[in-house]
Amino acid sequence: MSGLLMVVLPIAVIVFYLWTIAVDQYSSQSGFTVRSEESGSATDLLGGIAAFTGGGTQTDADILYEFIQSQEIVERVNAKIDLVEHYSANWTNDPVFSIWPDASIEDLHWYWERFVRISYDQKSGLIDLQVLAFDAVTAQRIAQEIVNESQAMINALNTTAREDAMRYATEDLEQSIQRLKDAREALTRFRTRTQIVDPQTDIEGRLGVLNNLQQQLAEALVEADILLETTSESDPRLIQANQKINVIRARIAHERKTFATDSDEIGSVGEDYPTLIAEFESLTVDLNFAEEAYRAALTALDVAKANAIRQSRYLATFIRPTFPETAEYPQRFVITALMSLLIFLVWGILILVYYSIRDRK
Repeated sequence: MSGLLMVVLPIAVIVFYLWTIAVDQYSSQSGFTVRSEESGSATDLLGGIAAFTGGGTQTDADILYEFIQSQEIVERVNAKIDLVEHYSANWTNDPVFSIWPDASIEDLHWYWERFVRISYDQKSGLIDLQVLAFDAVTAQRIAQEIVNESQAMINALNTTAREDAMRYATEDLEQSIQRLKDAREALTRFRTRTQIVDPQTDIEGRLGVLNNLQQQLAEALVEADILLETTSESDPRLIQANQKINVIRARIAHERKTFATDSDEIGSVGEDYPTLIAEFESLTVDLNFAEEAYRAALTALDVAKANAIRQSRYLATFIRPTFPETAEYPQRFVITALMSLLIFLVWGILILVYYSIRDRK
């Protein structure tokens, strides 16, 4: 008797409901994935900078998978197709597979998982979509709207990524331009203050003067030696030659001193050359770095502009929403078999518990 009441009768009720009351449901299938632009462009030759401006399509597929299950897409699809009206039309006759007429958006989001089924393969990034509805046209329309909203979401991600890339590249370029201006102005102030375009060139000129003085000193010494051999020491020419030697030696000593000490004489800069060269080299390094940063920022902006004029990610639909001709749901035989197995297991467990308690007594 217990088997009849707890097994046969519930299964009979389930069979009766599925075959006489449950409304047929149609299934529309679709499949898509997120792909990235695969064609090469001229910007790919710019030192690989373009690799930093794009995102991974695997992450985009994960985002899309979560988006299809979110309340936001339920609201968007419901705004175009009255889901509550469609899925509550059979509420009076088929409450098991329908939603109540006064359902809120949260209730509809809960019910969404019952008629929108998603399968996602993280390795390949493929998303399989199945939409159930009480008629074939609505099932296909809902599947198509989900594909459209998914495409709109991917486009929004592209737009945001492009805008961010352009904004960051523009800001970097503006900063690099200002840095380049500052470096050039600093070098101009140095040249204005010192009245020297290039300290290295100025040193080479001073070394040329020093070499010339040393050559004149050598000639004066030779000339003095010749006079000393042919004339007496009181000869005015010898005295004049010695005075010339002393003057040249003094000038050489003074020129050597100005390379490492300050001097306020006309024609000097008032700064020692080691400090001058160190300052000039520092300003030159800053200028070279600013120029390199400017070229890199300009290249990055060109890459961002190139990516902005083409869609870097897109929704690739490999199965368009199908139009079902036969109602495949609810799967009456599968549901009957599963519920029968469940009822039989529950009944068996209760019987075992009953006999276990009776034997203990």
